[in-house]
Amino acid sequence: MAELFRVYESENDIQGLPLIAMLSGFTDSGQTISQLSEHLFAHLDTELIVRFTNDELLDYRSRRPLLYFEKDHIESYEPPVLGLYLAHDEAGSPFLLLEGYEPDFRWDAFSDAVADLVAKFEVSSFTWVHSIPFPIPHTRPVGITVSGNRADLVERFSEWKPQTQVPGNVIHLLEYKLGQRGLTTTGFVLLVPHYLADNEVPAAALSGLELITAATGLVFPTDEIRERAVKFEAKVNAQLEENAELAKLVATLEQSYSSGTGPSRSPIGKPQVAPPNADQIAEELEKYLANMSKDDPGSE
Repeated sequence: MAELFRVYESENDIQGLPLIAMLSGFTDSGQTISQLSEHLFAHLDTELIVRFTNDELLDYRSRRPLLYFEKDHIESYEPPVLGLYLAHDEAGSPFLLLEGYEPDFRWDAFSDAVADLVAKFEVSSFTWVHSIPFPIPHTRPVGITVSGNRADLVERFSEWKPQTQVPGNVIHLLEYKLGQRGLTTTGFVLLVPHYLADNEVPAAALSGLELITAATGLVFPTDEIRERAVKFEAKVNAQLEENAELAKLVATLEQSYSSGTGPSRSPIGKPQVAPPNADQIAEELEKYLANMSKDDPGSE
């Protein structure tokens, strides 16, 4: 069987660094992960030190790589990259970044390989971010669910603490396996307003950067994202003035926060038999919103 990854030589010291993980493919509400990846690669120095083998991990037919056609010939081929990078934050502090697609195949082999790399490079901590749609108004800060073994961060940031079964993803598997090996792990799930989930929400990306900083002490440039967040919120508010239904939805969600029932009131109950599928989760969310509308005296 082919090797799962290739390690490149580096002149830099890559021992004892924190590891940040951002993988696409599971969920990316508000395009949070894509924004964070683009932002970090655009503003920080990065060096690829480990590249995972696409032929072992990628389903090409579900995520077809790009080829560029130039008039009468194929000009270039750009396969996707799942890799481990050495990066430096705004203050020059080094860290490791696991970035790229979520593997389609060989999850156990991949997670074991990452765990071996963690041991090889004596990684100091593991921190990851992703985002899901949630019934939360954009008038409030992006909601947060925290997992891992950092009790201080759970206590400080986690607003929604559900007891449920969810579809598996390889980031959760990494947190589980690395935590079992005694590594410090922290996962941040950002709760993005469900009515904005298909849009690029800069506030979610900004929250992701701030949470990574809280977990690791790393410092990132944020001015550009802050400016985009202000502009995006202004556009959403302008649309509210023109869309009565959307304005009513936001008002209902806002009322739930004002009455103290905001993301701590879980729309997904603990399952008794089998884990919920995507349709069942959507149905539960719809029931949750419907119940809030009934409680709103101005909704009739």
